[in-house]
Amino acid sequence: MPRGTFVISLDFELFWGVIDWRSLDAYAGNLRGVRPAVAGMLELFQRYDVHVTWATVGFLFLTGMDDLLSRRPSVLPEYRHTPLDPYRYAARAGASVPPDLHFAPDVIETILATPGQELATHSLSHFCCLEEPASLEAFRSDLAAAIAIADERFGARITSLVFPRNQYTDTHVRAAGELGITAYRGNPDLWMHTPRPQRSDTLIARAFRFADAYVPVTRDVSFVPGAAVHGVPVNVKASRYLRPWTPQLQWTERLVIGRITRELAAAAARGRTYHLWWHPHNFGLHPSQNLAALRAILDTFAALRRTHGMQSLTMQEVAAATEGTGA
Repeated sequence: MPRGTFVISLDFELFWGVIDWRSLDAYAGNLRGVRPAVAGMLELFQRYDVHVTWATVGFLFLTGMDDLLSRRPSVLPEYRHTPLDPYRYAARAGASVPPDLHFAPDVIETILATPGQELATHSLSHFCCLEEPASLEAFRSDLAAAIAIADERFGARITSLVFPRNQYTDTHVRAAGELGITAYRGNPDLWMHTPRPQRSDTLIARAFRFADAYVPVTRDVSFVPGAAVHGVPVNVKASRYLRPWTPQLQWTERLVIGRITRELAAAAARGRTYHLWWHPHNFGLHPSQNLAALRAILDTFAALRRTHGMQSLTMQEVAAATEGTGA
């Protein structure tokens, strides 16, 4: 029986992940809480010896809007839905916006200095692959710039990718592989998680995803990673999104944690992989409650490591473990 594997990936975005549907004033509380939340998460990951993939928007590597605009790639997304366009936002906002809500080179340095943490990419600009005009050339240009900036600014070699808004096609995956990506976070093989543009995300799909966080709407979401194939990134599929604690839904917290820990235990018993993900800004409000939930999950993992030999791996490490098993 192979060992079970626990994977955690974090979509580190700051304001770039929500510019089209949140105002900066309305979301500032979540964003200001990111740095202390990240410090708390890193402390827990060290305490429990947990390896984590930090899929980071490339803009966070930069120092300000002038720096950002000077590093624009040669081909821009030029979304038809203009609120999504980060370059229009950056040009309009200029130096008037708080840099700590948009840029985080200090946090990236801390992540890189913490054992077991992988710096990955969430594209340069939070690039949404399926939003019109859905230019593959623009995606390539964006991803190449993100990889180059990580190397130039931090000496980091990027090999793992999380697609923003979980939007991608097989063509995008292959293009990422051509740029050196060896692992990506795919969506669960369930109809309600099929990659789609925002306008096509139906109310019923959102409702089923919401309900599935609390009760077993879907089947087992653990998996066995596919064999590595030369030039094609390994799909380290998502299993579960960790919903943040909120006062309105605090009565559901036991359901959320119970669902995750039961799935984690089942993956350990069957020698399968379980992939949990969330955004650091999800912990920005109510950090003590959210960190307590994470601690409960890590307590379960620690017990499964003792009883079943379950291991903690980054996405990069999962991809490396499949080398030699494919074509």
